[in-house]
Amino acid sequence: MTAIYTFDVFCSLDGFGSHTGDWGGYWGKQGPEFLERRLAQYGEKQRMVFGGTTYRDNVEMAAAFPEAFEGDESWITRMRNLPLTVVSSTLEGPLDWPDATLVSGDAVDVVAKLKEESEVPLRSHGSLSLNRALMTAGLVDRVQVTVFPVITGRTGIFPIFQGADFDLELIESRTLDGNIQELIYRPTLHA
Repeated sequence: MTAIYTFDVFCSLDGFGSHTGDWGGYWGKQGPEFLERRLAQYGEKQRMVFGGTTYRDNVEMAAAFPEAFEGDESWITRMRNLPLTVVSSTLEGPLDWPDATLVSGDAVDVVAKLKEESEVPLRSHGSLSLNRALMTAGLVDRVQVTVFPVITGRTGIFPIFQGADFDLELIESRTLDGNIQELIYRPTLHA
């Protein structure tokens, strides 16, 4: 059986994964339903998959904001305590993550093998270039986009789907805290 792979990403309404402005984390829009949903999703058995940049960003964030990675009430703590595969040709071990495996090589080959061997679902939060390559190779089963109710045209960075052409089949949606949209799609490469 092949494990389900979910590309999980946050974005502004105009498709940016982050910002350079003074919005704050989650663009300042998180609420209790959003945080409870994330906590539940990251409480499920699964294996995380990161590229080198996302791994480094998470380690830097853990050092800068240790309180975000403490306590069972944090979805970020739960994410950090899940097994992790980091696909990178630039990192060297050991990794500063409780249960991390560093794999060098082509991400498409690494994830294809993981999908065949994993007994639990795979999930990647962020890792934009890694996941765009995996989508193009047909390895992403679900794209979970959490859209925050902001437009960041002047301050937005990291367009999440830049250079990608995919058809999306909506398989699940929900509104959190009255204004955050969680959309789960099945992607197929646009022919």
